[in-house]
Amino acid sequence: MPGTVLVGSQWGDEGKGKITDLISGDYDYVVRFQGGNNAGHTVITPKHKLALHLIPSGVIYEHITPVIGNGCVIDPKVLLEEMDILEGEGISCERLTISGNAHIIMPYHKDLDGASEKRLGKNLIGTTKRGIGPAYQDKSSRMGLRMQDMLDPHIFREKLEAALPEKNDILEKIYGLPGYTVDQICEEYLPYAERLKPFIAETTVILDNALRAGKNVLFEGAQGTLLDIDFGTYPFVTSSNCSAGGAATGSGVGMKYINRVLGIVKAYITRVGSGPFPTEIPPEEPEGDLLTQIGGEYGVTTGRKRRCGWYDAVIVDYAARVNGLTDLAITKLDVLSSLDSIKVCTAYDCDGTIYHTVPQHQTAFHHAKPIYTEMPGWHVDITGCRSFYELPREAKDYIDFIEDLAGVPVSIIAVGPSREQTIMRHW
Repeated sequence: MPGTVLVGSQWGDEGKGKITDLISGDYDYVVRFQGGNNAGHTVITPKHKLALHLIPSGVIYEHITPVIGNGCVIDPKVLLEEMDILEGEGISCERLTISGNAHIIMPYHKDLDGASEKRLGKNLIGTTKRGIGPAYQDKSSRMGLRMQDMLDPHIFREKLEAALPEKNDILEKIYGLPGYTVDQICEEYLPYAERLKPFIAETTVILDNALRAGKNVLFEGAQGTLLDIDFGTYPFVTSSNCSAGGAATGSGVGMKYINRVLGIVKAYITRVGSGPFPTEIPPEEPEGDLLTQIGGEYGVTTGRKRRCGWYDAVIVDYAARVNGLTDLAITKLDVLSSLDSIKVCTAYDCDGTIYHTVPQHQTAFHHAKPIYTEMPGWHVDITGCRSFYELPREAKDYIDFIEDLAGVPVSIIAVGPSREQTIMRHW
């Protein structure tokens, strides 16, 4: 510490919410630095089971200031609904702080997202249709509206008047959908500003002052490295930088304050949506359905069934490199307990060429065939284990093998969904 980045190191859904909740007690601030309500983090405490989409997982702790950084895109309606749910559970959101530079998801963004996916047909990306991509698209083309714009009705209306003609043309002429009027959107969105105004602040100053004062800050990523707009399996990616570098640009914090990058990986691997997946378990093999059922592999945000596969050490090695991982947290090790044997992908065979890292060219990656090492299962209930030495030998060997292949230590091992079902190995 003081600055720790927590980053997904596969295709997302690695269990980042559990690990954030688990370690947040050591921090003073928890910052979401990218993405929007396309993320879903499940947090299970002795009193609650919560599905968070926008608000940082650290909100559960009374001493933590949760921050939504400038790198995020925000649907104000969804944010207020999530705040109301938390308040209804007795969890205060009064400490929540939102960057005024975070961009707003507008109604037309959601329409465009859904229409674009439908038009792509079998080549669809597999987005959540929450308007995330179109909102980032407008941010890059300098047509976006930001949270601070809602605080000034004149500015909000002026920017909306500049953006709407083009959006309405696309909606009406390309997709055959109804457009919007400025008044229509203002009537919905400006009341949101009244409720959100107390939470909007210059978060870069707040975080800089905190770090200068020796406070500890946890940067919580959404999605996973292989969904990063630059380093993921493009075009089957999200629209933001969900790798560790995005923590600095998405929060306005200087790199000098970040001294730990914790990579979260599942003991196997899953993927939601379209795109290549070398270690995906074929439908005819029962292990895939077994992992789906035991692991509860359905999207927190969409409810979609996740595609399941064997642990891919090639991908984690790649994630360790592009993120600069210092250590790993392994989740859902307990899900593997019912398997007779477990496969680990250690390399790819791409049309006769062997790769030990993710191929640069997408054609090679699409043709990648996994080279497996098979390891014995353990058929022992490990959910009660609280130290590494309590694990059966086969489970310890599995963790050691993963650690050796990644080249970074495994510091946390989750053996169940709740906080206490965790082994803190090198924390």
